[in-house]
Amino acid sequence: MKGVILHGGHGTRLRPLTHTGPKQLIPVANKTISQYVLESLRESGIHDIAIVLGDVHPDKVKNYYGDGSKLGVKITYIYQGEPKGIAHAIGLCKNFVGNEPVVVHLGDDLLKGGVKKFVEKFKNSDYDGMVLLCKVKEPQRFGVAEFDDKGKLIRLVEKPKQPPSEYALSGIYFFKPVIFKMISQLKPSWRNELEITEAIQLLMESGNRVGYEFVEGWWKDTGTIEDILESNRLILEDLKHEIRGKVEDDTSLQGRVYVGENSVIKQGAIIRGPVTIGEKTFLGAHVYVGPYTSIGNNVTIEKAEIENSIIMDNCHIDMDGKITDSLIGSHSVIVTNQKDKPKGYRFVLGERSKITI
Repeated sequence: MKGVILHGGHGTRLRPLTHTGPKQLIPVANKTISQYVLESLRESGIHDIAIVLGDVHPDKVKNYYGDGSKLGVKITYIYQGEPKGIAHAIGLCKNFVGNEPVVVHLGDDLLKGGVKKFVEKFKNSDYDGMVLLCKVKEPQRFGVAEFDDKGKLIRLVEKPKQPPSEYALSGIYFFKPVIFKMISQLKPSWRNELEITEAIQLLMESGNRVGYEFVEGWWKDTGTIEDILESNRLILEDLKHEIRGKVEDDTSLQGRVYVGENSVIKQGAIIRGPVTIGEKTFLGAHVYVGPYTSIGNNVTIEKAEIENSIIMDNCHIDMDGKITDSLIGSHSVIVTNQKDKPKGYRFVLGERSKITI
């Protein structure tokens, strides 16, 4: 069985972070979103993986993953360029997939527990296709499933104004090679894209068997700042306490905290978990880091209060005041030069931003 990770899209809702790189390389709990996907496929026994690249800095994806050997997989890169739909991206993988079944996973979707059990179910079934469904509050934002009175899947509708159910497609698909025949028959939708919902609909109407499974636990489509911060919180809920760096005073740590190698936590700092801290990071004596915060590698924080935020690699922070619910892009600098202590700030900063308050 082979794997395909879709790494395209413009990520407009995540700007300015996506001005300098694809959304799938944004770190959540100090690991890029698409790396969670890749590792999920690998843990399912899938080691031959294609990554479909979009037109937002595809070179950064190749530089990050290389040939995949460091992560125990073999990666083939396929260029889609501008986004023309999920079905279009899958269609480009026909030669890569060959005669084998395939798992297609959106590179910005996160699934608690990964796909291993679903891979096994598909392998042991006679399905030509299988989708994962999740109950959501706003199904009109997604592709939505419709069932008959016996619970059989009969229709999939892309972003309907009046959803036929509360169950959305999760962005994880399982196919036999017959899907490529269906994709070849598609015409662009009103969005000028080849819709995967229409390809699966054709699969069902052609007499092929399409099954479904319900997602247990959580599933996140990390398309917005709020989604990324919530994903960070969900992953940190399972954080294990581990100290690999230097903590000058053990009483600085409260709850579950991960501290990476060669990082230093000065006496007087307070870290209240769950919090993950990368490698070669320095937290000064006047730093407070609250729950659900991820701090990357090579970060220096001289002074600040930070909660429920993601601080990416190589940042420098020295400020009076509180940062909360924020995403700080790599190589950013935040400093204050005022005497009065502000109440607090919420930032969304792209790479190499600099703010003086």
